[in-house]
Amino acid sequence: MDIIAVVKESGLPASTLRYYEEKGLIRSIGRQGLKRVFAPSTVERLALITLARNAGFSLDEIATMFTPQGDIDIDRVKLQKKAEELDNTIKHLSAVRDGLYHAAKCPAPSHFECPTFKKLLARAGKVRPKRRD
Repeated sequence: MDIIAVVKESGLPASTLRYYEEKGLIRSIGRQGLKRVFAPSTVERLALITLARNAGFSLDEIATMFTPQGDIDIDRVKLQKKAEELDNTIKHLSAVRDGLYHAAKCPAPSHFECPTFKKLLARAGKVRPKRRD
C-alpha cells in the first residue's frame, strides 16, 4: 500500500507516518515512484501504536513492544502497571469532576466558605498531572 492508502485507512497524517518510520515504529518496504510503500499489516501496527498512545505509553515505551524483526512482544507486566496508573488517574479525575459539580451547585455565599470546595482546592494543590511526550 502506498502512503496515501495508509493515511486513509489509519486516519493518521503522512507526517506522523514519516515520524513513526524515523523512530523505527513502522517500516516502509520500498517506493512506488516518490511515494513510500508499506505492507498491509502496517495499518494494524498503527492501530496498536494509537491504542498504546491513548493509554499513555510514550513512543519509546511503544518501541519496546516490537522485536527487532518487527513482531509484537508486549510485556504484560507493563500493561498491568499502566492499567493501574489509569485507574489512579480515573479516580483522581472523578473526584475533581465531582468537586466541580458540587461547586457549581453549592449554596454557600462564597466558594471559599464551602468545605467541599476547600477540600477540592487542597487536593488540587497536592497533585500534579503527568505530561505525555
